[in-house]
Amino acid sequence: MNKPELLAPAGNLEKLKTAINFGADAVYLGGNKLNLRAAADNFTIEELKEGLEYAHSRGKKVHVTLNVIPHNEDLVGIEDYITELYEIGVDAVLIADPGIISIAHEVAPKLEIHLSTQASNLNYKSALFWHKVGVKRIVAAREMSLNDLKVLRKELPETCDIEAFVHGAMCMGYSGKCLLSNYITGRDSNRGTCTQPCRFKYHLYEEREPGNYHRVNEGDNGIYFMSSKDLCMIEHIPELIEAGINSLKIEGRMKSSYYVASIVKAYREAIDKYIEDPKNYKYDPKLMKELMKPSHRPYTTGFYFDEKIRQNYESSAYIQDYDMVGIVKNYNKKSNIATVQQRNKVCNGDLVEVLAIKGDNKLIKLDDMRKENGEAIESAPRPQMIFTVKCQEELEVNDILVKIKKNR
Repeated sequence: MNKPELLAPAGNLEKLKTAINFGADAVYLGGNKLNLRAAADNFTIEELKEGLEYAHSRGKKVHVTLNVIPHNEDLVGIEDYITELYEIGVDAVLIADPGIISIAHEVAPKLEIHLSTQASNLNYKSALFWHKVGVKRIVAAREMSLNDLKVLRKELPETCDIEAFVHGAMCMGYSGKCLLSNYITGRDSNRGTCTQPCRFKYHLYEEREPGNYHRVNEGDNGIYFMSSKDLCMIEHIPELIEAGINSLKIEGRMKSSYYVASIVKAYREAIDKYIEDPKNYKYDPKLMKELMKPSHRPYTTGFYFDEKIRQNYESSAYIQDYDMVGIVKNYNKKSNIATVQQRNKVCNGDLVEVLAIKGDNKLIKLDDMRKENGEAIESAPRPQMIFTVKCQEELEVNDILVKIKKNR
């Protein structure tokens, strides 16, 4: 049985490091050209070099997205950019457009190419075509069922990997291709600037006769016709692995470091436990409890099992019960003092949860909060300020501290 890669999103350098620290085998990210998350921080070449060094020194991989649907002007300079990505050592590029694939073959023939989900690969014949023209991995269209993926694995040679999304936001557009944003706001979703009008609230009217409109949806508050639930396959790790999927992918380059850490940790634990003892593996409900804490919408299994209702008609808002309040930068075992970098306001005496890199999460109380100069403080309100707290529980560098926002 092959152990699948756990592939995590990296919206910036901190998130790249967080994903790797919490167990990702690889990360995918956007550089400064041709990726579908133009609003993310993305990576300069220098940041990408640092990220590559961090990942490769730990035996992890970095994939770079070049997955826009390009117009002619988008191709200007692409040869030099792909050459540079190859020369600095990226492990693979994700591409949706055959033109960009042909350019990659011309300027960097040894660079590994993954076919983006934007290419809408829904059948094995299409996958075989792409593999024959040099694509190493097929990122399956999200409209594929688990049975579809099993057929794909059966028909493809072992030299062709299959990657599939298992967690995160889902796009209403077909394989992510949508013109709503272009039409309503003039911002091209297929070039990385989607305004997500599928998340807007709408009223639907039927014209029964000329000039006579009848509201179809009940009530006066509108309805979210096109707002999809979030994908979550944590309960189905055995089925995913047994289907022969080579890479399990988490969505979320725009999400927080807390989101990345908690989702990666949960899937890492599930994958490792199944691989360790498949016959006796049992899904642990605590994993779903952990996935309910970071920002998310109601969950669905998407198209994997033909679930009938994948939309959240009542709202497009995220559920967010916890805030990330700090990252542990140091822990002194002799004095039991932790040094923390603030992420959201936190107060002396607060009870916080530690999202631990190693082992189970735990609750701790923040006692004797002080500034770097030793001055006692009652809170840490300033963004990214450094403070210390007394903590009897031993903490690890890069553990994440989170605090509940409301009673659940």
